[in-house]
Amino acid sequence: MSYSVKEVYCTLQGEGFHTGRAAVFVRFAGCNLWTGREQDRPKAVCSFCDTDFVGTDGPGGGKFKTAEALARHIRGIWEGSVSLEGEAFVVCTGGEPLLQIDDELIRALHTESCFIAVETNGTIAAPPALDWICVSPKADAPIVQTSGHELKLVWYQEKAPPSRFEAFSFDHFYLQPMDGPDTERFTSEAIQYCLKHPKWRLSLQTHKLLGIP
Repeated sequence: MSYSVKEVYCTLQGEGFHTGRAAVFVRFAGCNLWTGREQDRPKAVCSFCDTDFVGTDGPGGGKFKTAEALARHIRGIWEGSVSLEGEAFVVCTGGEPLLQIDDELIRALHTESCFIAVETNGTIAAPPALDWICVSPKADAPIVQTSGHELKLVWYQEKAPPSRFEAFSFDHFYLQPMDGPDTERFTSEAIQYCLKHPKWRLSLQTHKLLGIP
């Protein structure tokens, strides 16, 4: 299988449980909830996405013919940017990364001493060998992956209230205010919800606050 990747870059994880941790972000091209084209946004299941996942022309992006080639590329960016030996923290995102991540790529990344974290919309079952699973539900899309390490829900989605997901089997539950013109209001509402429902914690997009990728 070949892999289409929009971009690969090193930064700090800005959201959720691993906030502040050095990471290689691997943004896979393509999504099953939106084409990524602005003309299709009104009809998309996830109409608030602010990420460019179309094509393979971003920094460090490209088409990779084998899992080994992509894994070596990711490892090289980690070592070149962070200058650290040992395990690399790799965040696979998109788009929807589970459209492309398979057992072969997971094995190749583990061979390159990578800890594999995935950020998924939960509509595709995650391979069991992943090291960290973060599910971010979108609107009324059917959730297949109902267990993992972290559930990170963007606030507010009318068709995705937090109560819908509280019975799922995750170690951590986060509310993250939706970015945009109503961010201030959504942040205030999310704070109040977390105060009244301590199962949930607040997650902020700290990378945007810091001005880093």
